[in-house]
Amino acid sequence: MNPGFQQQLRSYIAPGAPATRKPCDGTEAPLRIEFGFTPRWYRERLGIDFSERWHLDSHYRRGTVVAMKRELNRRFPGLGLGGDAPEATPANLDGVHGALLIARSFGIPAEYYADNWPATTLQHLTEEQITGLEAPSLPDTPVFAQLLEQMESIARDYGRIEGWLNWQGVLNNAQRIRGPEVLTDLMVNPDLALHLFDVVTETMIAGMKIVYERQRRSGVMARHATVSNCFVNMVSPDAYREYLLPCDLRIAEAFESIGIHNCAWNVDPYIDDYATVPNLAYVDMGLSSDLNRARERCPHARRALMYTPMDLVNKPLEEIHADLQRIHAELGPCDVVMADIDHETPDVRVIAVAAMAREIGGS
Repeated sequence: MNPGFQQQLRSYIAPGAPATRKPCDGTEAPLRIEFGFTPRWYRERLGIDFSERWHLDSHYRRGTVVAMKRELNRRFPGLGLGGDAPEATPANLDGVHGALLIARSFGIPAEYYADNWPATTLQHLTEEQITGLEAPSLPDTPVFAQLLEQMESIARDYGRIEGWLNWQGVLNNAQRIRGPEVLTDLMVNPDLALHLFDVVTETMIAGMKIVYERQRRSGVMARHATVSNCFVNMVSPDAYREYLLPCDLRIAEAFESIGIHNCAWNVDPYIDDYATVPNLAYVDMGLSSDLNRARERCPHARRALMYTPMDLVNKPLEEIHADLQRIHAELGPCDVVMADIDHETPDVRVIAVAAMAREIGGS
């Protein structure tokens, strides 16, 4: 058992949901694989419809999750991907609105798909709208009001309100609200970008606190924040440090711990700044990163390597084995996140990689 697990977060990918983070429980293997499959993977095999109803109807969603867990156990026996008792799965919040909850709270429209996660449309806010933007009263926004209704329904029928939403990160959310112009704003009108970042940060903190408080009253304790910096490689390290690190610090200070998702990019330009974030409980990175340095700079966080679905499919198995050995030696104990596995990926690849991890990690 990892003795420091109480302060750590690990990668978490629920069936049908995008990746997020959740608290460690102390059983994490030294080299732990987190497999995640796209909605298309499940639709091709089970015919599940991931359109808007999946996000709005907790009971419908629960039925599909049971089916997905059973399919995972059928295809990958012994890996435990679907849990011990899929039929006992309660309705929960995993995957609701994909990565769009904050953007939708600002009125950004979204499109929902039968075989994919939802995506925002290109109806971004103008410079004038951003100038006058204020943090919304979340319970009064349609998307959040409906989410709160779902939570009450889950509480009535199951007692505990389980599940973890994907809150994204400040730049991710700002890009969905403002569009690619947010990057131009940083260069030609940084005060506008800073105002948007400030409003988004305030809204993210408020949203997490509202959801966590209702979960707490149902018996589920949630104390961590998680941010996704998927667009961080679009800004320089200096720009991150000046404009976005203060936002991540504000979020970290509002909760007991924080996880930072750097995506599969090289973390080297940002790792020193991430290391300054208080109570950092998780950080991930791509394979081109200096893994030894990441472990040295963030010794108390659970670290993770984002292994791309392209490498999972295309690399010879002996190269994957070598990658896992390196990851274990240089970054471990850690997670290896194999997310976005699509429907054309052979099952035998997943089974082979899981066996490698057990052999290399010794657990």
